[in-house]
Amino acid sequence: MDLLYFLVIGLIAGYLAGQFVKGSDFGVVGDLVVGVIGALLGGFLFGLLGISAGGLIGALITATVGAITLLFLMRAIKRAG
Repeated sequence: MDLLYFLVIGLIAGYLAGQFVKGSDFGVVGDLVVGVIGALLGGFLFGLLGISAGGLIGALITATVGAITLLFLMRAIKRAG
């Protein structure tokens, strides 16, 4: 059940991040990957900042912020290369 929860949060977060960062359409699988990696990145960043977000909404916010950050980093690296 935990893996399914993590994947659903990742998929939703990836989709939401794609809506915030226009031009970042990766499709369903890409959104899932961006969301899952974003969830890990968001958890790391929130931990560094001392922010604690619990529950379903907190997990979704954390994952979405991480996914948006990941998309901005990917865009910056693509432009630099």
